Amino acid sequence: MPMEQRGVDTIPEEERTSGPRDLVSILLGSNLCLGVIVFGWLPPAFGLDWWSSVSSIVLGTLVGTALTAPLALISLRTATNLSTSSGAQFGVRGRLVGSVVGLLLALGYTALTVWIGGDVMVGVLGRLFGLPASGVSHGVVYGLLAAATVVGAVYGYRVLLALSRVLAIGMTALLLLGVFAYAPHFTTDALPETGGYLLGGFWPTWLLAAVAAGLSGPIAFITLLGDYTRYISPARHSSRRVLHATWLGLILGLLVPQLFGTFTSYAARAALDYAGPLVDASPTWYLLPLLLAASAGSVGNAGLMLYSMGLDLDAILPRASRARATYAVAVVATACVFVGHYASSAQDAMTSFVLLLTAIGTPWAVITLIGFARCRGVYDVEALQVFNRRARGGIYWFRAGWNVPATVSWALGATVGVLAVSLPSYEGPLLGLTGGVDCSFLLSGLVGGLLYLLLTVGDRAAAGERAVANPNPESATALPVKAD
Repeated sequence: MPMEQRGVDTIPEEERTSGPRDLVSILLGSNLCLGVIVFGWLPPAFGLDWWSSVSSIVLGTLVGTALTAPLALISLRTATNLSTSSGAQFGVRGRLVGSVVGLLLALGYTALTVWIGGDVMVGVLGRLFGLPASGVSHGVVYGLLAAATVVGAVYGYRVLLALSRVLAIGMTALLLLGVFAYAPHFTTDALPETGGYLLGGFWPTWLLAAVAAGLSGPIAFITLLGDYTRYISPARHSSRRVLHATWLGLILGLLVPQLFGTFTSYAARAALDYAGPLVDASPTWYLLPLLLAASAGSVGNAGLMLYSMGLDLDAILPRASRARATYAVAVVATACVFVGHYASSAQDAMTSFVLLLTAIGTPWAVITLIGFARCRGVYDVEALQVFNRRARGGIYWFRAGWNVPATVSWALGATVGVLAVSLPSYEGPLLGLTGGVDCSFLLSGLVGGLLYLLLTVGDRAAAGERAVANPNPESATALPVKAD
């Protein structure tokens, strides 16, 4: 299979050969990995019992999917990734906000996947062959996982799609085996080793779990969905089918692995750590399937994240090729794995990362979706590529390439979110207004979205609606759209 040559340029219609089933496959197959499974461990680690953990994950995932899934329709119309598409609202230079947010999201999740997958692999190899759990062992395993991940990411979308199709079937079978493996020791009671509710009360802790373990999953895809739907043709597949496929892929791809993580957390009594107890509690016959799940699943998930990072860096540095950008971010992601392994606990690192990035990313997603609704899905696809071609002008040029109202709205929304967040090592000053409950994502999204509406009310040009107000048949999206 040839290496993908496309970066964030517009995908020609003849190359848009994927469909809704491919979207489900890639969202399901790539997420059946320990990097997603481990998020199901957070609610038990916060001190919740089984039913409270399940309800927080399910509700958070459904709410996050409702917010995130419509973003998939944007790249269906623009034939480029979501960060570049957001130039319609933020300006062709201002869309760098989305590129940076996407880069940080993918970087964190790539490092987390390699970190957790590598730790489980070292533990399994220790039980099977006596491999010592030393720094050298972890370093070698992390390096091998990172190298395999780079290969898939550099070859691009088609290779990752083929891998996801295999993983969707293979990992499902491995997880089903895991249910039987861990079932004898399963309990629905809260784990006493946690010392009670993390935040001192049930509802604050439950809401934290809903955001950190549930909502954060779909939010991780706010800049990623377009990487896949840009290869789907709106001439052959309706927006409704693509939206339904996105819902299905996100819900199954997140709930299945995370609930498996919750189930195994109680079965393995994984209160303070996940990887170690998971390996220790595994029956001998499941060690090889667990090793396969840790290795293959991690490569599939981290490969897609690394692929997205390469696209985002390619968008930030148009002179760099996608392959070179992917190699560069792979080095940074691998370095983050070692920092996480040696300098932080898994629970603190995961909680801080997802809460901060959710608070920062939500207002960007809200503003981008408002713009999509206002322009009714009509974009000037040529004008979106101005920055990538190192040119100037176009209907999304705004002020020197920046749409000030959108950028200011995002910045203030993100600031409010950071000031309202509750982390293991930091509590924002606005927490007093919410009774100590972390509502950072909600406040950041509301402030960013409302401010954007207020600053652009009655100004269609400033709101990025010029493709609708003054359609240019030679420039505006001329892709045929199938009616629902």
